Amino acid sequence: MKRSSLYSSSGRALRERHAFSGDAKPPEEPRASAPSRRSRFSARALWRRFDRPLLIAAGALFALALVFVHARMTPVPRELTQDDIDKAVLHALQTKDMPSPAAKAYEIIRPSVVRVRRLARASGEQATGENAAPVGSEQKTSKEQETGAGTGVVVVDSGLILTSLHVVAGAEKIGVVFFDGLESDALLVSEQPENDLAVLQATRLPDDLVPATLKSTSELRMGDEVIAVGFPFGIGPSASVGAVSGLHRSFYSPEGKRELGNLIQFDAAANPGNSGGPLITTDGAVVGIVAAILNPVGQRFFVGLGFAVPIESAAAAAGMPPF
Repeated sequence: MKRSSLYSSSGRALRERHAFSGDAKPPEEPRASAPSRRSRFSARALWRRFDRPLLIAAGALFALALVFVHARMTPVPRELTQDDIDKAVLHALQTKDMPSPAAKAYEIIRPSVVRVRRLARASGEQATGENAAPVGSEQKTSKEQETGAGTGVVVVDSGLILTSLHVVAGAEKIGVVFFDGLESDALLVSEQPENDLAVLQATRLPDDLVPATLKSTSELRMGDEVIAVGFPFGIGPSASVGAVSGLHRSFYSPEGKRELGNLIQFDAAANPGNSGGPLITTDGAVVGIVAAILNPVGQRFFVGLGFAVPIESAAAAAGMPPF
């Protein structure tokens, strides 16, 4: 008796068995799968050829992803409402010290205000030292003394200054002191006696001279706030705040010894030395030139009424075009 093999039959034996049993086709033998050498080399070549663009594209996609994530995580800013603005303004007003309108106006006009000096020549003491004259001679030095003072305001950057005529009338010599302390001689170049106005020309000027801004009085109303700036009693510059208390007033000026008309009446404190100074509004613009004060008892101190020549008349005195 033939003993069967314990090992699997060979392929040939299987084919013969299937042929004997009548099968049409023998079963195919399983083949081990192997990667295609050609495809492997094609992928490697493709990567070597396009590795840099692919890296750039990947980096761009990553950056876009970061931007998208950041945009999603960033909160959308809330639109400001009028209520938010009002609260912010109120908070600023409550927590910060804001300058008053008069203080801001003064800072605007300050670089344009000058002290006007009326000077007279006086004999000095006998010279001493190595320049002294021989014994028995009467050589003396000449000095200038201030005999009066008022105020002026620069209206043209060439050094034209408006002031009151009675401030400089009869002066042997006129001097001005600018806001930065610079002293200069001044020439009387024009007079308007009917309005007690004078125009001076300074011979020396500061580098940063600022002329004042002039404003028409056509919109000036009773009760409007005004500031008088000048050198009362030689002290200053000083600023006093008041209001327009009358318009188109007439007044006989003891200083100018003439009747003045079409004046602005105001109650900001003014005293001797304020004459010729600017009367300004809260925006720092000049609407008048202080000309006189009213005192029923005849004393030269302020009791509540001052008068200023409208700037239209003053500008005409300086040869400036009308408003």
